[in-house]
Amino acid sequence: MFTGIIEEQGTITAVDPSGDGVRLTVRAPLAVSDAARGDSISISGVCLTVTDQTADGFTADVMRQTLDMSTLGTLGVDSRVNVERALAAHTRLGGHIVQGHVDGTGEVLEVRPGEQWRVIRVSLPGHLAPLVVDKGSITVQGVSLTVSDVSEPDAASHWFEISLIPETLEVTTLGTLAPGDRVNLETDILARHVQRLLRFASPDGIPSAEEGGSR
Repeated sequence: MFTGIIEEQGTITAVDPSGDGVRLTVRAPLAVSDAARGDSISISGVCLTVTDQTADGFTADVMRQTLDMSTLGTLGVDSRVNVERALAAHTRLGGHIVQGHVDGTGEVLEVRPGEQWRVIRVSLPGHLAPLVVDKGSITVQGVSLTVSDVSEPDAASHWFEISLIPETLEVTTLGTLAPGDRVNLETDILARHVQRLLRFASPDGIPSAEEGGSR
């Protein structure tokens, strides 16, 4: 589990083919300061497992499904990424509950600068649109953010907006986003559970006996 509060920006130092996937090496000194083989580290919103490490970085295997579902397949040497270590049970939950399981990607449609913040509009795949609500939480490139606006349910194409403060622009890679860039998206886990539960519900909203429910 993660919180979506980015701890550092890392740099990709190697991308090596590995079967139908790749092996990524990331320079991230803070992340590996207390890491061990088998630990989870989020790279731009994708939960990866440490397979090897040095004093200032680590290596992780990325399978084909992850490459297809996320932007990791577009990374090259010197690419900047958002890095977060797994949540420790004794620390504050500063963002929201983030699994590091990317639901899909969106495209940056518009960047609107302001005096104190920057508003970014991102396209939203249709199957994810019901899971995103105004003032709700969403994870973009591993960053926990609050939705500041969202398209109507009957819109021809779906989108959402996020408003970024100077701190977020400075400490994450979101400050470099431009129209046309693709970003990793993870919707709220609670919304996903509710959506799944409703698919098993009877017309009166009660899970049917056939699906293990009782009356």
